Amino acid sequence: MADILPTLLFAEHDDASLNPVTARALTAALALGAPVHVLVAGENAQAAAQAAARLDGVAEVLLADGPAFAHRLAEPVAALGVALAPAYGALIAPSTAVGKSVMPRIAALIDVMQVSDVIAVVAPDTFDRPIYAGNAIQRVRATDATRVLTIRTAAFAAAGEGNAAPLRTLDLAEPSAHSHFVGEDIAASARPELTAARIIVSGGRALGSAEKFHEIVEPLADALGAAVGASRAAVDAGYAPNDWQVGQTGKVVAPDLYVALGISGAIQHLAGMKDSKVIVAINKDEDAPIFQVADYGLVGDLFEIVPELKAEIAKAKA
Repeated sequence: MADILPTLLFAEHDDASLNPVTARALTAALALGAPVHVLVAGENAQAAAQAAARLDGVAEVLLADGPAFAHRLAEPVAALGVALAPAYGALIAPSTAVGKSVMPRIAALIDVMQVSDVIAVVAPDTFDRPIYAGNAIQRVRATDATRVLTIRTAAFAAAGEGNAAPLRTLDLAEPSAHSHFVGEDIAASARPELTAARIIVSGGRALGSAEKFHEIVEPLADALGAAVGASRAAVDAGYAPNDWQVGQTGKVVAPDLYVALGISGAIQHLAGMKDSKVIVAINKDEDAPIFQVADYGLVGDLFEIVPELKAEIAKAKA
């Protein structure tokens, strides 16, 4: 075990706290069988680094703190990853917007193959990943000396807490970059973040309009304390914003409960939510493909069923 190079996990965080996907990606990293170090790159990110040190199984936390990493742009974070790569047998990140931006760049710079969207670790060099919108699983063997992986975190349970891993601050020259942060416009919401939510209520094109989407989907989500999702058809029709989209070209989720309202169940959508623990579908078309993956299905008019369901939830809470 002494000659096995450790694994480096890139933490997903906002400087103040860790995104829950980091704990899920850690479970995948630990399955490689090597010690796991967590890299926290940010500005004033001490709090996130301390949170990473509490995760079970972490051997060490590396903190790269400086203005260059303030917004986790792909260029500086990738340059940092390349500098650290010789000391590690695997570089791993969650399949988030940041991970998908950084890891392919690292793989190209160190001239190795990347394995994307890993859903199972079969062996330290062998991984399963979905292809064809999740209709087939591809088993890939990575023969490079350094493995570069992105993890579909919905497929892994979150690691627990209670650890006290050592924290080491990196003293590295800040990398130069040709891109610079200009600004961001973040949508604020009191609801849970979609990829981290335990309950999700999603609406489809059958809702008919943005007004009906807000009138039907959002009150039920609020009653359940859930995040709000949408099918691609609903997003394309302008019923919901892009960041609510669940599916192959949206966000991949695996909540404890997924409620699909007026969603037919196209392959593209199923690829993003079929790993949910319990799926409830409400659709007037009894032949809708969504019922093939649903644990509970209600065939009927969602404009009647959903208000009744919300009323029953309110009664149960009273």
